[in-house]
Amino acid sequence: MHIAFLLFPNVTQLDLTGPAQFLSRLPDAKVDLVWETIEPVPTDAGFSILPTANFADVPRADLICIPGGMGIADVIDHAPALDWVRQVGGNAQWVTSVCTGALVLGAAGLLEGYKATTHWAWHDKLALFGAEPVHARHVMDRNRATGGGVTAGIDFALALMARIAGKDHARMVQLALEYDPAPPFDSGSPAKAGEALIGAYTARAARLVPDRMARLEASARRLGFTTEGQA
Repeated sequence: MHIAFLLFPNVTQLDLTGPAQFLSRLPDAKVDLVWETIEPVPTDAGFSILPTANFADVPRADLICIPGGMGIADVIDHAPALDWVRQVGGNAQWVTSVCTGALVLGAAGLLEGYKATTHWAWHDKLALFGAEPVHARHVMDRNRATGGGVTAGIDFALALMARIAGKDHARMVQLALEYDPAPPFDSGSPAKAGEALIGAYTARAARLVPDRMARLEASARRLGFTTEGQA
């Protein structure tokens, strides 16, 4: 199975590397990290990742996965990247995303009429692109599979692996990678975090990317989506 991840500047690296680590354990998996060039790509963690291929090298794949991160607005506004997502996703057996990567799939026209999820802070923006937002750790609708924010990408990858290779294989990989989370805090979702913590996060995010929501909405209009999310 040929798996292609979009690697772009200011990607949230765990959105990519978490699922990539797990999905690389699919039988006969070949993983490519794809960007416009094969120069190192900076992530939001302060280090860079080297692509394995450029857009021309990977015109098709069995599974495409789009991670999220602060750079998604630039990806949506970058025609070569969006064209590659549209081309590969239009022919892939599985069309998938993690976190705000779902909004890139949406902008490429690949989530219209599909149930999907994304990071909780961006959840309502899925409707801009004709998707049906579902609050869940991961969502599968036909051959579309989307994961929630960042660490949800590991749960997403295991669920997807079970669909492709069976539950026994997925359970073995979970054991091999000792994925048995027991976090020291119980604040990993808005329902558990409380209003004060949600407010602090929202304010911090607004300082980091002050125009993020407006820019996404402008991109949706530019791409021909109406306020109801239909192209």
